[in-house]
Amino acid sequence: MSMLQFFIAVDVTVVNIALPSIGADFGAAPHALTWVVVGYTITGGGLLMLGGRLGDLLGRRRTLLTGTAVFGAASLLAGLAPNFTVLVLARLLQGAGEAIALPAAMATIVLMFPEGPRRSRALGVWAAVASCGLVLGFVLSGVITAHLGWRWIFLVSVPFILVVLLAGVFLVERDRPVCARSAPLDVPGALLLTACPLLFTLGVVEAGEPGTPVWLAPTALAGAVAAGLGFVRVESRSRHPLLPLGFFANRARVGANLTTMLLSGALSTSFLLFTFYLQDRLGLGPLVAGVTMLPLALALIACSMLVPRLLGRWGARACVLTGLAFTGIAMGLIALVAALGAGAAAMVPAMLLIAAGMGFGVVGLQYIAVSGVTEDDAGTASGVQRAADQLGGAGGVAVCVGIGFAPALHAGDPFLVATVLAGVGLLLGALAASRLPASMA
Repeated sequence: MSMLQFFIAVDVTVVNIALPSIGADFGAAPHALTWVVVGYTITGGGLLMLGGRLGDLLGRRRTLLTGTAVFGAASLLAGLAPNFTVLVLARLLQGAGEAIALPAAMATIVLMFPEGPRRSRALGVWAAVASCGLVLGFVLSGVITAHLGWRWIFLVSVPFILVVLLAGVFLVERDRPVCARSAPLDVPGALLLTACPLLFTLGVVEAGEPGTPVWLAPTALAGAVAAGLGFVRVESRSRHPLLPLGFFANRARVGANLTTMLLSGALSTSFLLFTFYLQDRLGLGPLVAGVTMLPLALALIACSMLVPRLLGRWGARACVLTGLAFTGIAMGLIALVAALGAGAAAMVPAMLLIAAGMGFGVVGLQYIAVSGVTEDDAGTASGVQRAADQLGGAGGVAVCVGIGFAPALHAGDPFLVATVLAGVGLLLGALAASRLPASMA
């Protein structure tokens, strides 16, 4: 499960440092390259709820193997893509594979360990692997792009995905579906949930692009609002909803998933800000830029070993608030370093704080989001938590980076604008987290 989680997490960030090489090979403009990043994240996040429901309807083992196979095939297609259109299509398919596989994987882990210290340790490992995958994606992207070419950032995962498939066949026990197989899937709900963030991102990103038609951004944003309202309407009337609205009767889950979205938005923004500063401002090559991110990865490993122990002592809420505070301080340091034009070493303290923010915040939020689940809703709870994480990250990048680096929308320093917007999100997240229960154990 953790190997699958690692490579799925790697593919969220592994393309960032390789984007200039991809654009040069296919003649794609920077504007088009944005969709290589957010297309994967939004498609994966938007369809995660459907993936969670599939696990409940068809069984976790079957869903896990199907999603893993789709992800592996899409990775191979991305590495062999003959043109930019096929590459984007492959990234969308990777997101779909992730959406099918990850909720089943997380539900399997949750149901293997009872609430308490054992589940805390298991989720700590799970979060550590995900966090390290996200950050090591930058390092691997730089090393692989410099020595093997950008195509291998996708191809390198294929043999490991085959290992996951074989291990899943022999190690994951067969399970029964918890719902009647005749219950129809809520496909309209899944499409609306995916269309909402996709249109929102389109509207925000296009708003700052020179030459963009005036009507495009407001039309896309209006479509996002309509899709969101349509999703609520469909779910409230469906006999077999993708996401039963009663699921959110648990206030702790609502607060945890809302905080997850806001924290993930700031963390995802920080990754791109590091990349932009190291490569665009300082002119570092892909290899050096990737290696410069290594302290972040090492700090994440250390934090991920420490936080599960503190979770039982401090309580989940204290860990979440600590993570939000570390992330907020890191955002301030990013803005300061950019304003001073300091060297790459000056960004290391911010990287270490981002690692601490992820280590404390993500583990605590995951624990709260899946507390109290049963066989009937484990897949749904896992899908909601992962969707909040990914859609929050994509939305954060769209707002903070889209507005921050769009000269048409402001005249200030892009790093300052982006970090201020992320800071506002973190403050809202702290407000939501302060209302979470102190401990779920």
